[in-house]
Amino acid sequence: MQDEKLAIDGGTPVRSGGWKARWPIFGDLERKLILEVLESGNWGGIFEVGSMTGKLPQMERKFAELQNVRHAIGLVNGTVAITVALQAAGVKPGDEVIVPPYTFIATASAPLAFGAIPVFVDVEEDTLLIDPEKIEQAITPRTKAIVPVHIAGGPANMTRIMEIARKHGLIVVEDAAQAVGAKWDGQSVGSIGDLGTFSLQSSKNLNAGEGGIITTNNSEYWEQAWSLINVGRVPGGAWYQHERIGQNYRLTEFQAAIVLAQMTRLEEQMQKREANARLLDELLSSIDGIRVMKRDPRVTRHAHHLYMFKLDSDLADRIDKEDFIRKVNAEGIFVLYGYNSLNLNKAIRERCKELTGRDYEFSCPVSERACEKEALWLTQVTLLEDEQAMYDIARALQKVIRSYRL
Repeated sequence: MQDEKLAIDGGTPVRSGGWKARWPIFGDLERKLILEVLESGNWGGIFEVGSMTGKLPQMERKFAELQNVRHAIGLVNGTVAITVALQAAGVKPGDEVIVPPYTFIATASAPLAFGAIPVFVDVEEDTLLIDPEKIEQAITPRTKAIVPVHIAGGPANMTRIMEIARKHGLIVVEDAAQAVGAKWDGQSVGSIGDLGTFSLQSSKNLNAGEGGIITTNNSEYWEQAWSLINVGRVPGGAWYQHERIGQNYRLTEFQAAIVLAQMTRLEEQMQKREANARLLDELLSSIDGIRVMKRDPRVTRHAHHLYMFKLDSDLADRIDKEDFIRKVNAEGIFVLYGYNSLNLNKAIRERCKELTGRDYEFSCPVSERACEKEALWLTQVTLLEDEQAMYDIARALQKVIRSYRL
């Protein structure tokens, strides 16, 4: 292998037969449930509390069972889910919300949508999840909430985060957009904090094209969130009884139907992703230049929305990350660059400055380095391939790494 010419230089790609897995996966059940919605004439989201008919209330009950939580509320997307969850828990404009920088922009833009201020706390080197031991130094009298992100489907250290939150009287909203089905210390994500939020966007492990879900065990927070999603109506109230300012953020019956069907495939897909991720951990651990991510033993189930790994420090300092990606992709293996560190995002910094009247700068060196030099992704669809694909991934990575050392 040491003398193999890279595919980008005219050599033979490691994998040239393409990929078998396709996304989304669907079949007759999706067709059947969507047709039932079509023929019912009830296409919009049902909002009557306690309704036992329609796909939306059925989906909400089943999702609550899946995540072992009392309440689940469907709504338009995962971004709005974070916004509504924070508002339902009493976070106000001007309040500070602690978030990690290694995440999708929604984690920070969701509080900004109503004037709350994201405060960035750096991530752990070996997990890229928010570092609990750096949270307390970021707490001020204005801090009202923490939003840990279960990035890639791996739960953050919820034991320590909840200890800190309870000590300081803070709300915890779990951003579980990528983590449906995941568990921390035997407890489902979205049921550990005060509220949880999930995404049903088209790339997610459980998807409806677009959509989101809020979960909680707190009936008061559920009622507040339900009202905010339903233009300020109140459970059990009249159609035109609007007791607070809300928006129409309801999920449709069509989307709920798709989720119900997708749920029937989730367990099998999770098992496949877990098996392939474990194999990749084994294969990549033996490659000089690659670092696999740490898995805390309290992560009793990982959702594997992404498979993240890192270039080790020595290699990352010698090569260009984008050049590495181009070379691996040319070998027939689709590797992604991943996030840009949100603490450096111009739009977020400018908006925070507008709201606070001061420069808003945070140093998050672990996240910044991971984004610029080290962290790489494989998608959840890749993890639905056969075992041979995992061997091909390892071979391609090793081939490219060796090319830098010739």
